[in-house]
Parts: sequence; C-alpha cells; structure tokens
Amino acid sequence: MPIYTIETTYHLPVYRHRSYEAPSLAEACRLAIEDDDWEKETHDYECAGETYVTGAWDGRDCAYSGPSLAVPSHFDETVQRKADHFEILLGLVKVLAGAGDAKQSAYWVERAASAVAKAEAILAGARDPDPDAPMPRPHILLSFDESEVRATIGENIAGDETFAALPADAIGDDDIHAACVAVAAAADLSEERGSVVFRAALAAIRSVARRAMEGRKEGERGKEK
Repeated sequence: MPIYTIETTYHLPVYRHRSYEAPSLAEACRLAIEDDDWEKETHDYECAGETYVTGAWDGRDCAYSGPSLAVPSHFDETVQRKADHFEILLGLVKVLAGAGDAKQSAYWVERAASAVAKAEAILAGARDPDPDAPMPRPHILLSFDESEVRATIGENIAGDETFAALPADAIGDDDIHAACVAVAAAADLSEERGSVVFRAALAAIRSVARRAMEGRKEGERGKEK
C-alpha cells in the first residue's frame, strides 16, 4: 500500500484589546489595523480554524524533499476554496450576461450549473463534485430582456390616464434596469416551476409507456404473421 507524507495546517486566532482615540469608528479601526505592537497578544484556542491540507509528497517522511503532489481542491481551507471559485463564478456571470445567442446561452448555462454545484459543495463543506459525473441539464422557464420592457413603455403610458402627461422617453435605461431587477427579485414562480416539473415528468412517463405499448403491439402482429 502506498505511503504519503501529508502536511496539514490550521489557523490559531491571535487577538488583543487596545483603545484608540480617533474622530470616527472607521479611523479607530484603521489605527488598530496599522498597529504592529502585539506584545500583549492572546491566543484563542477555542476558536482554532479547520484543519486543511497544505502539501503532499509520495513516500514516508519526505516533506519538501521531492516533487509535491497535486492535492484535490476540496482539501483546501474553505475560505480559500471560496476565493478560488469566486473568479470562476464571476467569469461565468459575465459570459451569461453577454450571451445573446440561444445556443451560446445554453452552452454557458450548462457550465454555470457545474460551477454552482461546486459552490454548493464548498458551502456545505463537502468534496468537489466528480468532474466526470453528469451535471443536471437546466431549462430556462422564463426570461425577458430590458428591450422588451422598453418596447411596452409607450403602450402602458397610453393605457393609463394617470401617466398621460409623461413622455415615454422620460423613462431612462437606468429606470428600466432597476425596475427589472426589482420585479425579478420579487417574482415568485414556485408554483409554475412545480407544475412544469410535474408535467415534464408525466410527459416522460407517458412517452415511455406509449413506446412500450407500441412494442407489444408490434410483437403481437409478428406472432399473427
């Protein structure tokens, strides 16, 4: 059986209590951060951080004496896993925000689902998802863009006497964006989503049942011949 040398680490918080005279709380915090006098430091053993892997080598008692091994990222410190994954999530959000083509959007949505699965594993303190495991294939139930909202502004103003004196061009892009964000955040499509999931499952069941029935009919016709 192989033997590995593993280096593990944990952070031990060190704190101090010191008073600072400053014009504001923010200034006092800045003074505390810049203060490098830790003569009266205290170790907080009760709040020691998690144990995580910081190095691995092939062999017994051989730390730093040979090439290090690549350690799976789920053995990193949780806060570092979050920091490393943040850049990936940010990049995906940027790509999705600029993907106008339907096929391109579907391509990146699939990769976003993989990134989200890893993010959820990090939050749960679990290992990274198996990269070879099939990812759930998401389906977009509803989407709209701000140009569609812009196109209906005039119609909405014309249909409501309360806004009759308001010109359509008075509604700026920032107004539309803020309104879209607010409405999307407040929308509750949980019932619609549940209904769609149920109908999709039922449609899949019916499709398989129909194929099975057609197969039996074909078999019976073959026997008659």
